[in-house]
Amino acid sequence: MNPEGSPISRRVREVSPSGIRRFFDLLASMEGVISLGVGEPDFVTPWRIREAGIYSLERGYTSYTSNYGLLELREELASYLAGRYGISYDPHRELLITVGVSEGIDLALRAVLDPGDEVIIHDPSYVSYVPCTVLAGGVFVPVPTNIENDFRVRAQDIEKRITPKTKAILLGYPNNPTGAVMDREELVKIAQVAQRHNLLVISDEVYDRLVYGVEHTCFASLPGMKERTILLSGFSKAYAMTGWRIGYAAAREEIIEAMMKIHQYTMMCAPTMGQMAALEALRAGDADVEQMVAEYDQRRRIMVKGLNDIGLTCFEPRGAFYTFPSIKGTGLSSEEFAERLLLEDKVAVVPGSTFGQCGEGYIRCCYATSLVEIEEALERMARFVKRHQAR
Repeated sequence: MNPEGSPISRRVREVSPSGIRRFFDLLASMEGVISLGVGEPDFVTPWRIREAGIYSLERGYTSYTSNYGLLELREELASYLAGRYGISYDPHRELLITVGVSEGIDLALRAVLDPGDEVIIHDPSYVSYVPCTVLAGGVFVPVPTNIENDFRVRAQDIEKRITPKTKAILLGYPNNPTGAVMDREELVKIAQVAQRHNLLVISDEVYDRLVYGVEHTCFASLPGMKERTILLSGFSKAYAMTGWRIGYAAAREEIIEAMMKIHQYTMMCAPTMGQMAALEALRAGDADVEQMVAEYDQRRRIMVKGLNDIGLTCFEPRGAFYTFPSIKGTGLSSEEFAERLLLEDKVAVVPGSTFGQCGEGYIRCCYATSLVEIEEALERMARFVKRHQAR
């Protein structure tokens, strides 16, 4: 028993429960709620992909795969990354199929961190980055971003926070929760910082296909960065495959081997039928992705205009499927705004503070829902804002 008398480890006790879950639990007990909270496509997985999963079951593919994942899937991934981003990965040694990108983040951090190692993370950031760093024994070092810079992290701000204990930079762009997208010029500067200080970069690019009017730059494709980068991505967002739980990591052999060592003792392998479905997604899913992206883009424009029209200042997000409007004009905190909006007008959003200190004063609104619901949600939010506008 530890000195505090609790059977729970100090490391776990230091991690707060996800701020998103409390609102979802509250939402589940209410009727007539429009949810702009869940970061999940509202599309069903395209039929051809579902059919591949069903067919794999019919053929009896129900046993374990290699710990690294199906070789056929890794070969297809290697071809995909080479064709899309010009990066060459050995499917035998440099690719690992994970149980979603969430497992990939956990594996990457546990594989490279020793106790006390520091990880530089932009703020706001996805809810799991900081807890996974803490659980891996690391120390997170936040780098503030702001609406004036469209929530893009700057190389100079990263470099100011580097110490002898810094081990890695963790990037998540296109960004959850803000929808921000990094431009290539700034990513090159960050790459140069990583080279100067001999740092690893963990790059979560699960939203790489969901960009609007801009081109995504894969961090590992930058000069000299393949050997320094742990590239994480997956199928959940672009292919509407959240429940299938298939992600992947791409990195140099030494790092993939270390990640696989943890993976084989905790997960064994990703679900076989999910891997078969992912294989079909890579081979024949592009048209489905393009159709979904076009619909997201239409919703994005309506959501951004609607939020600005009702007085919630919102920069134009160019990636993922989130808007991150300011609610500072209401005088309410992010958590107060989200809770009262849910209870009074039955619209669910996520407090920006859930994603870091720089998220306070903002809310995350997900537009992965129908236009009808988006328009109704905006009407309800307009009434709410009118009642609560700070005087």
